[in-house]
Amino acid sequence: MSDENVELVRGSYADFNSGNIPGVLGRLDAEVEWTEPGGGKAPSGTFRGPESVGQDVFSAVPEHFDEFSAEAEELRDEGDRVIVTGRFKGKAKSGAELDASFEHTYEVRDGKIVRLENNVDGEAWAQGWS
Repeated sequence: MSDENVELVRGSYADFNSGNIPGVLGRLDAEVEWTEPGGGKAPSGTFRGPESVGQDVFSAVPEHFDEFSAEAEELRDEGDRVIVTGRFKGKAKSGAELDASFEHTYEVRDGKIVRLENNVDGEAWAQGWS
């Protein structure tokens, strides 16, 4: 099952970076818990359900950025968890550059993402979201 979990998560980055937000949201469990660290004008807290993730997390990106990507560099299979390391890159409407490392911890159950924790380089993240 874990190869499928890695591919599920890998596909979420491809969907996100191509602008296919419905594709990302379709990978989420109805009860997903999505945790964001905040910093600058970035969303902060735990968001529950795909609708909240779409409205409260993903919609903030085009409001604040002209360019934004989440570049997964390594995906590690840990059974029901997938650990992803990579970089957020972008250019904010304020002119700030975003270049922040991240580690995402996903939990997957029955072919859906049930939990995500977004851990980032806090200083670089906040500066990009200024």
